[in-house]
Amino acid sequence: MRGGCVLSDATMREAAFIQRNKQRWHQLEQVVDGLERLSADDVSELYVQLTDDLSYARTFYPDSNVQHFLNGLAARTHQYIHRNQRTPRGRFVRFWKEEVPLAMAATRTPLLLSAGIFLAAVLVGALSARHDPTFVRLILGDDYVNMTLQNIREGKPMAVYGSSGEGLMFLGITVNNVRVALLAFAAGIAAGFGTVYVLLFNGIMVGAFQYFFHEQGVLRESLLTIWVHGTLEISAIVIAGAAGLALGRGMLFPGTYTRMESFRRGAMLGLKVVIGLVPVFVVAGFLESFVTRHALSVPSFVSASIIVLSLAFLIGYFILLPRHVQLRSSEAGTGP
Repeated sequence: MRGGCVLSDATMREAAFIQRNKQRWHQLEQVVDGLERLSADDVSELYVQLTDDLSYARTFYPDSNVQHFLNGLAARTHQYIHRNQRTPRGRFVRFWKEEVPLAMAATRTPLLLSAGIFLAAVLVGALSARHDPTFVRLILGDDYVNMTLQNIREGKPMAVYGSSGEGLMFLGITVNNVRVALLAFAAGIAAGFGTVYVLLFNGIMVGAFQYFFHEQGVLRESLLTIWVHGTLEISAIVIAGAAGLALGRGMLFPGTYTRMESFRRGAMLGLKVVIGLVPVFVVAGFLESFVTRHALSVPSFVSASIIVLSLAFLIGYFILLPRHVQLRSSEAGTGP
């Protein structure tokens, strides 16, 4: 009688073990069978959990059906991971077509918050420059303001963009822009407040900068010059800010995860977004170094066309495509 009771308890524990984990095993089966798609990181995480489950089953349920099932699934998953690792080209394409858009879809709320903070800072910068004549010099520095005023008097308000060689300028600008993006992301480790500071500082600078040119009567010239590269550059900083806020959100609001696991997920999510911005900064650096300096010497519609095309790309890749990929993934049962 007592032996039967022990057997019954063991069977109940095994049933509870299966019930608790079967959804995760089924998802991994779907991935291995090609019926679902997950990122390499998510598959690796599921595989680690599967091996833990297999070790548990071998200890407590040796020679059971569940132990044999998990052993087979682990072998198939190992082959699946190994097969994917041997196709780096496919992994590269998938990263840009799916993983970055899915990361952007998952940071939709932080992106709205980042854009709101930045635009508010732009307004603060412009109003401060309007009401305090010394504010622009405080933000941009006396040397830059004096040089620009001299250029305006000489009829060359945007001459600063032609003051150095294209190659060195391109390298310096691109490295600096990537540095700012990494800073905006990494500063999110301070519960997101560091990222907010980066967004505020850059937004106030843009606002004061543009008001300065408005005050000097060359706003149109500045818009058609600066935003040739600034559309990509400034937008990318705002998107990097969203990555930093996602990192901070992972620390502050872990939800059903442990705080460390939530932080890790937020970090991986934000890192994918920042890596996705690197080509944007490269193109922005190229435009600033090789095109912006000639913006006022070509018809206005050329500069305007570059600005509109840049904006269309940003909306298409970082807003519309993420929604499409997320919807397609949800229909396939993968999620972001």
